[in-house]
Amino acid sequence: MEHTVGCLICGRDLLYTEKPRDLACAVCGEVQSTMAACEAGHFVCDRCHSLEALNLIEQFCITTALEDPHAIACILMRYPAVRMHGPEHHFLVPASLIAAYCNHQGEPGRKGALLKQARARAGMVRGGSCGTHGTCGAAVGTGIFVSLITGSTPLKKQEWSLANQMTARSLMAIARHGGPRCCKRDSWLAISAAVTFLSERFGVTLPVEEAARCEFSDINRECLLEACPFYAGYPTG
Repeated sequence: MEHTVGCLICGRDLLYTEKPRDLACAVCGEVQSTMAACEAGHFVCDRCHSLEALNLIEQFCITTALEDPHAIACILMRYPAVRMHGPEHHFLVPASLIAAYCNHQGEPGRKGALLKQARARAGMVRGGSCGTHGTCGAAVGTGIFVSLITGSTPLKKQEWSLANQMTARSLMAIARHGGPRCCKRDSWLAISAAVTFLSERFGVTLPVEEAARCEFSDINRECLLEACPFYAGYPTG
């Protein structure tokens, strides 16, 4: 049975300790330092938690012709491999943006190389960074996206600035809505910030039909309900 929330092994709640401890991954057996394990003591490393989902995300984004990053993200989120929460969202955000951007620009052939780079960079962002490092992986994902389409490096000037501005704008949008974590909400907020940024700074207007409407409230134990702008019962306009 696949568990969409909590522990991937048994479905129990995840517990977070104040100090890291060394635990063996219940899937691959590799010992890693972590602050997260379930009530039964199961720990699943980021690589094992995300691998199936990452393959799915990359393949779908290569083949899709959609130009709406929200639509792409929502389709991917409906797959069981993409959990309610998890580091796969760190790749899902830039992947959705890369696919939409390249399709819209009439350059679908660029997607493969950009997605491989985005996947590698997103893999460097640890799960739970939103609570431990003060930077959400979804926001970092938008910075990854901008850095890739501009060819930014640590030695570039304007490109470097744009990538950092993008991450900062996404982080502010996420922070304004407060915690606790919701990888779906944070991903949508980050993508929305990136769409606006593309229009303002690059003159590229992606055809976003409408804001995402959350389909996952019933499986998110930390859902903000009416306090979330994507909650299905939230008034529009």
